[in-house]
Parts: sequence; C-alpha cells; structure tokens
Amino acid sequence: MNIRIGNGYDIHRLVEGRPLILGGIEIPHTMGLLGHSDADVLTHAIMDAMLGALSLGDIGHYFAPSDPQWKGANSLILLQQVNQLVRSHGWRIGNIDSVIIAERPKMKPHIKKMQETLAETLQIDLDQIGIKATTNEQLGPTGREEGIAVYAVTLLVKE
Repeated sequence: MNIRIGNGYDIHRLVEGRPLILGGIEIPHTMGLLGHSDADVLTHAIMDAMLGALSLGDIGHYFAPSDPQWKGANSLILLQQVNQLVRSHGWRIGNIDSVIIAERPKMKPHIKKMQETLAETLQIDLDQIGIKATTNEQLGPTGREEGIAVYAVTLLVKE
C-alpha cells in the first residue's frame, strides 16, 4: 500500500491567564488553552493524525503529559519530531485537512498565518494543508466556550 490515512482529535479547556496558541501562532483572546505543553490543539490533532496513519500510537506516547521536559513545550517543535519520525519510516505528507471548532475568537483572520506556519514547520507546500473553522452553534463544551476542539485528517504517501 502506497498511501495511508490517519485522523486526529484534540480538545483543551479555555482558561484565563494563558495565551491562545493555534497552529503555532498566538491569537489575541481573553483566554487560552490549558495543557501541559502550549496546548495547541490544532498541532496536536495533526500530530495524532500523522502517527495514526502509521499505527505509531498517539502524541501522549511520545510526549507524555507527566514528563516535565514537555512542560510549556512549543508544539511546533513536537510536530517537527513527529514529522521526522514519519519520514524515517519512509513516508511523507500528501495533505492535511483540519477543522477548528470554537465559538470565539473568529478564526478566519488567522487561518492563512496558521497554514504558513504549519507548512513551513512540516516543509510542505501551502496547498497541502487545509484549515477550516466552525462554531458548535452554542452546543456542548465548545459551544459553551469551555474549550476549543480540532479534528484533523492526514494522507501520507510512501516515498
């Protein structure tokens, strides 16, 4: 088989006193995501999708939240490591598609910069990474603005 597909999901609670980091960029907001690292749910979902495509487990296996070395870690550095792992197995990214679920802040003004940052980090073309955003119509934890969630799908191609 010359292609593999993986999906990823992540959700983190919104809290005061933390920066909101998505796709490696800081987005102005009154709250940020709570987590052991920078809590970048977009980057985390993408990493899980990449790992899942090759049955390599999930990000908790490689970057355990109980491990102090990952406290406050920049998720782009973790993404680079996952990308290197994928490439060491003889695979490369065909494309990534993702959707951010958040009531606020509005994501549209930030999507292009997220794409650019992630494409540069992964050393892929801009058109290989899709990022969309939607609300949850005020339903569930994301709808009540308790958190932000992301779904991601990644297609890997055998080198």
